[in-house]
Amino acid sequence: MTIAVIAAICVVLLILGFLVPRLSRHPQKGVDKGLGTAQRAGGKAPGPIGRLLSKQFGKSRKATNKSASLGRKGRSKV
Repeated sequence: MTIAVIAAICVVLLILGFLVPRLSRHPQKGVDKGLGTAQRAGGKAPGPIGRLLSKQFGKSRKATNKSASLGRKGRSKV
């Protein structure tokens, strides 16, 4: 379920980055802020579960940022 949600967010940010590059930064920052909060909260869980949760949200955060930047980069090449 989480993977599908993150994939959908990546697609939306990619499309926003391509269609309206300047306006895509605000949604990207909002998603980044939310995933950062989840990453910090997950890191507070005890033991290896905390590291696993923190890593999962960190990778999701990286993927969403990358998809938004790829949309803007694709727009600049067109």
